[in-house]
Amino acid sequence: MARRPQDSNPFGDDDDDDSFNPFSSPEHVPLANSRLKPLPPEPVDYNRDTTVEIPLDFSKDLKKKEMELQAKENELKKREEALKRKEDIIARAGIVIEEKNWPPLYPIIHHDITNEIPVHLQKLQYVAFATYLGLVLCLVWNFLAVSVAWSKGNGVKIWLLAIIYMIAGVPGAYVCWYRPLYRAMRTDSALKFGWFFLVYVFHIAFCCLATIAPPIFFDGNSLTGILSAVDFSSGSSLVGFFYIVGCVFFAIESLTSIWVIQQVYLYFRGSGKAAEMKREAARTMAAAL
Repeated sequence: MARRPQDSNPFGDDDDDDSFNPFSSPEHVPLANSRLKPLPPEPVDYNRDTTVEIPLDFSKDLKKKEMELQAKENELKKREEALKRKEDIIARAGIVIEEKNWPPLYPIIHHDITNEIPVHLQKLQYVAFATYLGLVLCLVWNFLAVSVAWSKGNGVKIWLLAIIYMIAGVPGAYVCWYRPLYRAMRTDSALKFGWFFLVYVFHIAFCCLATIAPPIFFDGNSLTGILSAVDFSSGSSLVGFFYIVGCVFFAIESLTSIWVIQQVYLYFRGSGKAAEMKREAARTMAAAL
């Protein structure tokens, strides 16, 4: 049997430079980069001679807009200068512009104790403001308590009186005594202090009357005083509870208001405003004669 000739090793070393053995040592591996030809560069498709035409009207429009902006800026400067002159005139005349800033969510009054009231009077002013808010709470709670009593069949008269107390008392207290005290503290005016004392006495008298709620002048059950609370406690525990809480509110309001008027009077006497008020009253009487 004829022996098949042995195939030569395809990966063996050979004198031919084109032979390549991938399993041979690195020094026998020919450099592949020496046989790769670089790719020809791709032509860039643009024209250096192409020009972008900018219309001449664009520069004119730009200058026109700059002139319009300059004119608007000059107009705003003139308005600011005019407004500043008006503010200076108002400040020299002593007129105070009160911007509404309280309550924060829906401002309806001007109130800025920190920036407008002297530091040594701020605590007293805050307590006075607390008595105003306390009166609002008392009148609102009084209305709720009387409404509960009315729902239990105690007549509509006391309910109507409670509405009158609340509608008249909340804005009336602010206009009649709190705002005069605020302005008196801010401007140190003797006449405004005098007006505050005159009206605040009636405020304290009303709070003391509401704490007791005697059946005089008006129907006693229209106020959540101690007598009304005792009267309703025997009939309805719910109505009695509302009236007792209202009585406590009015009692606290009365005591706090008495403290406020005492402190304001001490400051009024100590600062010499009492003597100044007497001199102003004397001058007024002499001018009238």
